[in-house]
Amino acid sequence: MPYKEREINKLYYTMGEVTAMFGVNASQIRFYEREFDIIQPKKNKKGNRLFTQDDIANLKIIFNLVKDKGYTLQGARDYIRSNKNEVKENQRVIDSLERLKKFLIEVRDSL
Repeated sequence: MPYKEREINKLYYTMGEVTAMFGVNASQIRFYEREFDIIQPKKNKKGNRLFTQDDIANLKIIFNLVKDKGYTLQGARDYIRSNKNEVKENQRVIDSLERLKKFLIEVRDSL
């Protein structure tokens, strides 16, 4: 059986890793943490924030609504509260399509 490399998923991401993922400053992540109650990173004894996969998924939802769709912060908050399951399903589909796009670009580049 051939060796298949598995993607390693971390349990916790530091603030630096999260800011690199989204290409924003740490202050913007902290601001969204205060504004949206769905982002609840754990804090270690030193007070450093540790983000889970759920926190990352919620940040993706917030960035999609605010940056891509142009919602205000209050509008995004209301939309998330009223359509929580729909929002998560939409983000899952968006993530799936982005992975497919990345794969297709890799295939095109290898030809």
